[in-house]
Amino acid sequence: MTMRKKISYYWLCQILGWSAFILVYTFFYLTLRSRETPFFYEVLFLEAAVGFIITHVMRMFIQRFKLVDKPINEQGFYIFFVSFVFAFIYAAVGTTLERILGIEPPKYSTVPLINQIMRAAMGCFLFILIWNLIYFAYHYIIRARQAQLDRVRLQALVKELELKTIKAHINPHFIFNALNSIRALIDENPNRARNAITELSNILRSSMQSEKLETVPFEKELSIVKDYLALEYIRFEDRLRVEYQIDEDTLDQPVPPMMLQTLVENAIKHGIGKQISGGVVKVISDFRNNFLELIVQNTGHLNGYVNGDGFGLSSTRNRLQLLFGEKANFEIRQVDSGLVEARISIPVETI
Repeated sequence: MTMRKKISYYWLCQILGWSAFILVYTFFYLTLRSRETPFFYEVLFLEAAVGFIITHVMRMFIQRFKLVDKPINEQGFYIFFVSFVFAFIYAAVGTTLERILGIEPPKYSTVPLINQIMRAAMGCFLFILIWNLIYFAYHYIIRARQAQLDRVRLQALVKELELKTIKAHINPHFIFNALNSIRALIDENPNRARNAITELSNILRSSMQSEKLETVPFEKELSIVKDYLALEYIRFEDRLRVEYQIDEDTLDQPVPPMMLQTLVENAIKHGIGKQISGGVVKVISDFRNNFLELIVQNTGHLNGYVNGDGFGLSSTRNRLQLLFGEKANFEIRQVDSGLVEARISIPVETI
């Protein structure tokens, strides 16, 4: 265990401060004195010892009445008031002990005790005031730092709660349609129904795990998307065509869980689901200028969703903002008269 751990900062500062008091006075006495002062060292060490004790008692007084917790505009008054009171106490105790111990300088022996105390108090006031200024300033800095840490922790907590809230709303949208599709398959195609149950189970398992994870490998996210599209194919059959254009180097990149699935779900709901003849959903992943780009294209029209309206798209935008700040980007646009594109750009170095 180090010395700093054994001794608190307060006691360390007390010892070093009053030791410096002794050393400074000794230095000036040895270098600037014109003649020897009787009982100089005895008086010096006594004043340092009394000052050590008085300032500690003063600290207890400050803590007892919680003066450092007072509003900053009131602390100036308390600093001067406490300094004045304890300067007088310091002078009274020190002067009285000097007289009792017989180490009082001869020139003060004929001065009335009260006069000597008042004169000494004026000199002590400066030392006590400096001590208080340092003490109050230290606690002000500590409280300011603690307040800043509390704000950071609060922001982190709010961010975590927002992410969990967003995730909790992303996952259930397609479950009921999937269950209805599986129910229709039970008699018609039992084997496909069993596979569909496995696919739905994989999606639900991933959904539950996403509550605990900020990112997952893109390969895992893509697997969930494929399970999801396989379930939707049961409902749409030949009306749904799926294409993949995946750069294999992107498969190990971390991405927010269930985010790509949300975009694909949006493409099905607002694109393919509104087309009588169905259409195509194309999933693309690639690198561009140190960004991982995830693109979902679908047949259809934006129909007012240009700015990412609707919970699925707004949650995608919010999650990217919470996880990556301004470095990530999400946009959805009409590529041509019959094709909509949603694009996510995530900085590779930030993930």
